Amino acid sequence: MKRLLASVLLLSFTALAGGAPALAKNAAKPSRPMVAVAPQYDTTHVYVAPDDVDRFVASFLATFGGHSTKQVVATVTPTPSSTTSQLLQTPVGMVSLFGFKTPVPYPFGTERNGYLVSDIDVAIKAARAAGADVIVSAFPDPIGRDAVVQWPGGINLQLYWHTTKPNYAALENIPENRVYVSVDRADAFLRSFLAFSQGKIVSETATAPGLEIGRAGGTYRRVRINSAFGKMVVLVTDGHLPYPYGRETTGYEVADLDATLAKARAAGVSVLIEPYTSDGRTAAMVRFPGGYVAEIHSAPAKHAGL
Repeated sequence: MKRLLASVLLLSFTALAGGAPALAKNAAKPSRPMVAVAPQYDTTHVYVAPDDVDRFVASFLATFGGHSTKQVVATVTPTPSSTTSQLLQTPVGMVSLFGFKTPVPYPFGTERNGYLVSDIDVAIKAARAAGADVIVSAFPDPIGRDAVVQWPGGINLQLYWHTTKPNYAALENIPENRVYVSVDRADAFLRSFLAFSQGKIVSETATAPGLEIGRAGGTYRRVRINSAFGKMVVLVTDGHLPYPYGRETTGYEVADLDATLAKARAAGVSVLIEPYTSDGRTAAMVRFPGGYVAEIHSAPAKHAGL
């Protein structure tokens, strides 16, 4: 059982602002420790009702391919709780899936994803030094230790470390961590996350098409970042977002968007926003059984890879 639990929890745990000043293309400081491992260890955390777990798994794997670890029931929080837990491994991204049988202890469920780090204590120290708050102090799990940090702008993320380093093949396409922040906190978030991740800004515009956030005819500020953790896009808005924008935490890159959406529809996935093209990429928004909302896109070469 211990070995089974380890395999399931292995990758778990984890504007309209045209006047805002652009940041330096690389805010990282050489003296800061590098704690990132690799993008395939960035897992999106998905919470669904226990009755929706199997439907979600079937629809997600039918859409993207891949497989799931065997489902177990475990305690994945520092306080008493019980949840089903399994890891969905696809060529375009990983999902740590939870179906809590008990009420979810705060603040779990608000963290968007989990990043594997090489040393949890060093990572926590580096996150604090970069301006993050540690909202859940380090706690043990059956195969390692975890913590939850909050970046400026209220972005929660789990850091995790394992006693035995996991070994997973690189992804075919690296997913995009989609972060919505306010005009007031965008620069603070960018400085903080870039310093921690040692990432680089690969593109930035104060006049990205508002169509990308459901605001056709307007513009907003968009910043794309690459780091050893993976990809991130920061969307700086005034918060006037039509549903479902802002509900998605991950954007999945696929080779053929139409074919992927056909698979999704056949598996019971709702297409909330039909495909549109902006800045060279074609994208859509979907909702999986259980309520998980995701962006799916086919991207030009300039946005692919790290």
